[in-house]
Amino acid sequence: MEHFISSWGYVAVFVLMLGESACVPIPSEVIMSFAGALVAAHRLDFAGALAAGVVGELAGAYLSWAVGRTGGRALVERYGRYVLLTKSDLDRAERWFSERGEVSVLVGRVLPVVRTFISVPAGIAEMSPLRFGVFTVIGSAVWDGMLLGVGYALGSRWSSITHGFNDAGYVLAGLVVLAIAGFVVHRWRAVRAEHTADVAA
Repeated sequence: MEHFISSWGYVAVFVLMLGESACVPIPSEVIMSFAGALVAAHRLDFAGALAAGVVGELAGAYLSWAVGRTGGRALVERYGRYVLLTKSDLDRAERWFSERGEVSVLVGRVLPVVRTFISVPAGIAEMSPLRFGVFTVIGSAVWDGMLLGVGYALGSRWSSITHGFNDAGYVLAGLVVLAIAGFVVHRWRAVRAEHTADVAA
């Protein structure tokens, strides 16, 4: 992922955030924080990275919203496991949406886990596409901006300690790989456990 973002910059941020927002198991914390570190190294612009992240999230969110709107929960339950989405994830997002209404899209965008799946129940509930888009943009801008800021701060520190971003990049690359691997393994185990329970029932 480090090489992809380093080589393709804003395009990579857009593509990865689109996937993350469309329920693909790619942690936004890693994507945007690393982009922030590249901003600190003057390899990306803060505004450009933020725009790429928010627009990518918006596109992915609309994909998930459309799946919920047109296919409903049955479609998500049938194919969700292919993107490591469990029924409990959907239950959690639906409860969050039903308890807080449409504003949950705005608030949910700054909460780990919930933010990834909140678009599906919004689609199932037939939330207005305009209001959905506005709330998604606002929430995504807050979340992505925060992560960029964290990555920027850490990138600056690494640069001063290692006397060069390249050395820090190897450290960050290792952390990125470990974070993604751990995240995917955790999601895969959850999906497998749920599938086993369904078969046993």
